[in-house]
Amino acid sequence: MQVHINPSDLFYRYKHKKESMHEDKFSGLPDPHPFDRDDLYEVIPMLSNVMATIESTDGLILEKIEEIMLFQMPGFIHTREEVYNFLISTIKQRMKT
Repeated sequence: MQVHINPSDLFYRYKHKKESMHEDKFSGLPDPHPFDRDDLYEVIPMLSNVMATIESTDGLILEKIEEIMLFQMPGFIHTREEVYNFLISTIKQRMKT
């Protein structure tokens, strides 16, 4: 399942860091590259992959994942694969309750 996310689908607003716009983005594991949680061009591919993995297109779940990423994800999580794994495990736990 592939999930397409537009900037207008996101609840929060992110910087458009044009200097990194054309660099490779997260497309799956493994990916040891650093993740910039403030860059729209990093956030959209990450959230798209997370939503596809949990097989959801629900906007409320997308908003919850954004909140987790921005406000609950520890600062020591730096790589794309760490971010992905954290978001997947956290949202799956939340969806069970």
